[in-house]
Amino acid sequence: MTASEVQRSSSRTESAPPTTVQGFAHGKAPAGGRTGAPRRALRPSSKVLPEHARSHNRSLVLQTLYHEGSRSRADIARETGLTRVTVSALVAELMADGLVVELGQREDSRPGKPATLLDLDRSAFVIVGLDLSEHSTFSGALLDLDGAISARAEVELAGSTGDEAVEKVVALARTLVDQAQAPVLGIGVGSPGVVDLAGVVLSAPNLGWNGMPLQSILAARFGVPVVVANDANAAVLAEHSFGGAAGDAMLITIGHGVGAGLLLGGTPLFGSRFAAGEIGHVVVGTDGGAVCACGKRGCLETWLSIPNLMKRLDELPDADHDRVLTEAGERLGIALAPVVGALDLSEVILSGPTELLDGPLAAATVETLRARTMAEFHGSLTLRMTTLGQDIVLRGAAVMVLSGQLGVS
Repeated sequence: MTASEVQRSSSRTESAPPTTVQGFAHGKAPAGGRTGAPRRALRPSSKVLPEHARSHNRSLVLQTLYHEGSRSRADIARETGLTRVTVSALVAELMADGLVVELGQREDSRPGKPATLLDLDRSAFVIVGLDLSEHSTFSGALLDLDGAISARAEVELAGSTGDEAVEKVVALARTLVDQAQAPVLGIGVGSPGVVDLAGVVLSAPNLGWNGMPLQSILAARFGVPVVVANDANAAVLAEHSFGGAAGDAMLITIGHGVGAGLLLGGTPLFGSRFAAGEIGHVVVGTDGGAVCACGKRGCLETWLSIPNLMKRLDELPDADHDRVLTEAGERLGIALAPVVGALDLSEVILSGPTELLDGPLAAATVETLRARTMAEFHGSLTLRMTTLGQDIVLRGAAVMVLSGQLGVS
């Protein structure tokens, strides 16, 4: 049984209320853009109060074109509920900013002048995305507004910590900015550890960062909008925008450590101390286990992190590998069951090496979840692998910039 074989009930449908994302902008915005508003619609879908109308309606027009493709001014007015006068004014502004282009007249059988079609200029800007989640390499990419990657770069971490590691992040970003063939809309960064809404890495032990103001450092160096967030939080945004994730979902990142990103009603959940999803150091079970790097015994990471999994598999014959993976999946199910039960999640997504996760481990996770939650409410839970592969954090970084600067995702 694989994760892809666990199907969601057809009776479950995703609701789509207006959703918000906190603190996903910093620094200088493009013309007509915004800087660091505390809360803003991630996917605006309706009109708002007059004092917020201009920026919201601008995002509403961009969101319509971003997802629906070419539309006339009349189409946009009809689909957004805005007046034609308002749409025309916003389109003129967006065209002046280089974000929207006219495609020409639509072939129209109706009498009168054919409508002129508009679309988002998807080549107008590029986004720099950085993934700092791997223990040996920092990776980065240039992405277009649709999340497609046009260039890549990486730098070996080579044990660097503290300010030395920060300088490697700066060097990686510089390499990509210098390669950009269009204006840089912003820089998005997925970092390990606990990251607050101002882009300060409060704690990333493997990098020796405590209270590291990475977002402000990069903004000062490059003079473009920057957003820094936890890598798992970035990843779940990527899955929501590009991978079809439901509005109530949890994405588990399994690599050097174990973390999670959470969406509730389409809104990212950060927690009171910005540590929502830090499940790697939750002790699972009461039967002990290996000593964790944090000092506790039996943390989820001791069962599930890729280095620990590989070490156990290398020590055992092939015949015992399914048993090891099943046990790891059971421990993950134990950790997730209270979260699924408390939040009534519709979907759990796994991100990590498919050859390890999609098989006995995923099957054991599902079975454990079903055994530990109420079937009548959670029996339709979907568990699947991400569709975005190893680029999920890079694409999540792009989503954060798109949301912060254009109000689209």
